[in-house]
Amino acid sequence: MKKIVWAGLMIVISAMFMASAAMAESLNKEALQNLYMEYLKGEGYRPEVDEDGDVMFRREGKIYFLFVTEDDSDFFRLVLPNIWPIESIEENLQVLAAADFSNALSKVSKVYTVNDDVWVSIEMFLPSQKDFSQIFRRSMEALDNGVANFVRKMQG
Repeated sequence: MKKIVWAGLMIVISAMFMASAAMAESLNKEALQNLYMEYLKGEGYRPEVDEDGDVMFRREGKIYFLFVTEDDSDFFRLVLPNIWPIESIEENLQVLAAADFSNALSKVSKVYTVNDDVWVSIEMFLPSQKDFSQIFRRSMEALDNGVANFVRKMQG
């Protein structure tokens, strides 16, 4: 019985230690901005911090954002806003069907409306904020795929 209690206590202590280590690894807003900026510079982009504190960069004429969310330390969000303007109620219905099509077909990307525009994002939880660099390129590919599926449905 003592061995079972001791083993249970060790499991609880280990879990508390790992949780506190993960919390200690969490970066503040400025550190996360710097992490994103340095990575993007190394990839050949010219990132900037926007007025909301998110990191903005351009690629092939489009503006992307890496949202800086220090209150949810393992949340990663890459966004391509305003890919398609919604110009009528009829078009809005078509947009919703195309978004549903893309969301069902595409891995990880999420197509949705913000006011009268369509946005596409990659959103996921990571073990550590620093792990984003391991999934960034694949995230950009997945985002491109989500956009392509949406546009194909809108034009088809």
